Amino acid sequence: MLNRSTGRATVVRDFESRIGDPAFPCVGAKSAAAQDNLEFVLAGDLRSSVRDQLIVRELQDFARKQSADTVFVSALVLFPSTPPLDELQFERALWQRLQALHALDAARHDWDPSVSSDPDSPHFSMSIGGRGFYVIGLHPGSSRPARRFRCAALVFNLHSQFEALRADGRYDKLRDAITERDIAYSGSRNPMLAAHGVASEARQYSGRQVGEQWRCPFSAQGGASRHGNRDAA
Repeated sequence: MLNRSTGRATVVRDFESRIGDPAFPCVGAKSAAAQDNLEFVLAGDLRSSVRDQLIVRELQDFARKQSADTVFVSALVLFPSTPPLDELQFERALWQRLQALHALDAARHDWDPSVSSDPDSPHFSMSIGGRGFYVIGLHPGSSRPARRFRCAALVFNLHSQFEALRADGRYDKLRDAITERDIAYSGSRNPMLAAHGVASEARQYSGRQVGEQWRCPFSAQGGASRHGNRDAA
């Protein structure tokens, strides 16, 4: 992966600078950046499958390296060749890419048994390399200022780090701090935010505000029951 010790590509510097803005609301991202725990993958156009093999290899390696109690670490897949997209176009491209990445990953790895593979489940998280991830879509056309970056990107945050933060009592305080900062930064609370286990996090991935009738276009290979679907317990 491309990190601060191995490269200073303009697009990476732009992301580092944006996250380093004192007003930027995500204190988790700030902590990861301060600890040099942001890893970058440069991947061209979000709508293209050309770099899918590379992305999957890098994310599998990222997943393998992180312990279950690791916190404040993220993998950012940057797509600087993506043209301007509106929110619906970005959402479609995001799920097409995640579906394609899953198809490659499923050849070697089962779904993380600690999360559901059913995108309608409140326990859903994306899985790569056998580890659950909460994915955050960023792009220039986002209606949420905190999600508005110069180029399209997908941020992969390990699900296990949120469980680790819950276990040591830091999760609620961190979530509340980010929410308060985002309200100050964006002028309103993000209406799509919900805690894991309350509503499917798939609704949050693209950043687009969606209604109750929205259905995620993603489908895990073999169906949800093939993997560790917590809702079946």
